[in-house]
Amino acid sequence: MKKRISFLAGFSTVVAVAAGLLIVPSPGYSETEGQEQREERRIERQRAREMKQDGREMARDGKSECREGDNSRADCRQLKRDFKQDTREGARNIRRRR
Repeated sequence: MKKRISFLAGFSTVVAVAAGLLIVPSPGYSETEGQEQREERRIERQRAREMKQDGREMARDGKSECREGDNSRADCRQLKRDFKQDTREGARNIRRRR
């Protein structure tokens, strides 16, 4: 008798948990919900990355041209820094436009 009551109590617990799982709706995720915003942010990050890379290349070229001239090394370094800083700011502006 005790075994039967124990079995029924355990079985009823399992049934109650299973029924609860069936009653509670599972969250439905939509493929399009927020997907467009994520895609836009991804494109913005890519554009910002490309802008910074282009700035690095321009800074490198500007510094080598500066070295070929009669400018001091400090002036050429500052020129390169200015190029890079301008492109960083441009990349930040791309990300802020949201």
